[in-house]
Amino acid sequence: MGHSFTIFHLYDGELVPRSSDCDALIVLDDHEDSDDRSWLRAERKLIDHLLDGRKPVLGIGAGALRIAELLGAPVGPGTTAEVGWQHIQLASNSPFDLPDDFTALLWHRNVFGLPEDALPLGGSEASPLLGFAWDAGRVVGLACQLHHHHQSLADQVQAVPTPQGNARDDSRVQSREAILEQAQHVDELAPLLDRVLSQWLRSRDAA
Repeated sequence: MGHSFTIFHLYDGELVPRSSDCDALIVLDDHEDSDDRSWLRAERKLIDHLLDGRKPVLGIGAGALRIAELLGAPVGPGTTAEVGWQHIQLASNSPFDLPDDFTALLWHRNVFGLPEDALPLGGSEASPLLGFAWDAGRVVGLACQLHHHHQSLADQVQAVPTPQGNARDDSRVQSREAILEQAQHVDELAPLLDRVLSQWLRSRDAA
């Protein structure tokens, strides 16, 4: 979209950027079962600074969990893991510019509640809340993954551990082979992500 960006790998020992150096912040996913979590305190401090300011903040996966927690919402294990392509139903009061129903990749066991004064995205059958928008859309959290292309999907399926947790049926925790067999869903994600990002960045211009 014409914006420049810099990636900071905090888990790999890179320093946290200063909030004054950011026009916006995107907090990406990580492994829920990762052993070394020493960098999380610095990441939370950065997120908290931007939440208190007027800059847009977007969290995906574990990034959405961090934001929800800092906004005072409950965060913890859900009733079952969800891994693979899942049907998402938009909430009736959702502020997101998305279709009423769409397919997205889920890769999680942990879930979050709706922060105070936030509006819901919607959810799946097992997870009624898979996203939220707060402060007129300036802050967005997404548990569903809209950002994949074919190579990133293959990389995730190959390298990222599958969340564990009491799936009641195979449709909620799909095999890696089944996920790749339905990789055509990736082609549907890019326009959805464009719509979410455009709406999110517009909040900066309105601030």
